[in-house]
Amino acid sequence: MRKSLCISIKSVLLLLLVVLLCTAAQAQTASGKIPASAKWSERMALSIMKNNPEPWMIEFNEQPVWSYPQGLVLLGFEKIYKQNPKQQYLDYIKAYADEMIDEKGNIKTYDAASFNIDMANSGKILFDLYERTKDEKYKIAIETLRHQMKWQPRTTEGGFWHKLRYPWQMWLDGAYMGAPFLAQYGKTFGDKEAFDDVAKQMILLEKHTRDPKTGLLYHGWDESRFQPWANPETGTSPNFWGRAMGWYAMALVDVLDYFPQDHPKRDEVIGILQRLAPALQKYQDAKTGLWYQVVDQGTREGNYLEASASSMFVYALAKGANKGYLDKQYRKVAEKGFKGIIDNLIEVKPDGEVLLHKVCAVAGLGGNPYRDGSYEYYVNELIRTNDPKGTGPFVLASLELNR
Repeated sequence: MRKSLCISIKSVLLLLLVVLLCTAAQAQTASGKIPASAKWSERMALSIMKNNPEPWMIEFNEQPVWSYPQGLVLLGFEKIYKQNPKQQYLDYIKAYADEMIDEKGNIKTYDAASFNIDMANSGKILFDLYERTKDEKYKIAIETLRHQMKWQPRTTEGGFWHKLRYPWQMWLDGAYMGAPFLAQYGKTFGDKEAFDDVAKQMILLEKHTRDPKTGLLYHGWDESRFQPWANPETGTSPNFWGRAMGWYAMALVDVLDYFPQDHPKRDEVIGILQRLAPALQKYQDAKTGLWYQVVDQGTREGNYLEASASSMFVYALAKGANKGYLDKQYRKVAEKGFKGIIDNLIEVKPDGEVLLHKVCAVAGLGGNPYRDGSYEYYVNELIRTNDPKGTGPFVLASLELNR
């Protein structure tokens, strides 16, 4: 009897503690403070909303634009909402979609003829909105992006060019921009062809960018070898840029969410992840658990521990382990990386706002002015705080680790 009474008292006390914590968190939020008791995913999401009252502002924009960083961040909001259905998160996602898509389903600022694979990424947030609202404008916009992917220029083996203005080039970045959207489209609308294309892109990218010595992947590959940055023998760019591999690693674990269990290429995609994971572990900084901007040259002058690549690797390794694609030890690798982000790259202001430092703003190949893919190029690109290419993956990583 006494034992039962003790258990009951403990249960009541535990319940009271939970209520008090929730009440304190609500009071902090009402006062404009971001509660320290919330999970890191929500703390970052609330910080993003505070700094960007309109979601189109997410990438330091001065006017609305349809682009990939918004989709990257808002996908994190979608995942938060599914775990913790607060209306403000759904409203924030919908606000971007409704700002950018008119009643006829036209996507503002979108130019299909540029064949920019980046533009498919924000389409991922439209599937859930369409399912919830049945508003045809979202489906029309989804179909517009799918149509682009059908006609995307390709290498002779069928690999997507990154953009029309980057002929014969496949970039690792493009894997994340196009493949998860295509896979989700395939599952939602029963398009079996989409899965075949997704597998083809992931397989071709590894085939042409993987370095057999390190297991790491070069940023890009030029089939024509016309680009000055391209190795005349292999066509690869010169260096292993962290975020490029981060995009690719995230794409691997995300496309598998939608791939049919019996698809003949599913195991091949998982195999790519299983080859990449040990290479990422090998180049994880032993002291901090983070990864460098140029992944394999941590001791070289000018290199730095970079936030977006680190967040992306943490997400991909944690999700790979959670889903059973990777050995469970990779979750420990991810935990170490997440701790490194919190300890070394996160700052919390007095009002609870979360800042993520050391995010590379952008990096690419070719163009004007010309980006040669050299070590010096990557380490001298602009570094930002709270760039969405870092905050978005940080949200995803913290959700995957339930932190």
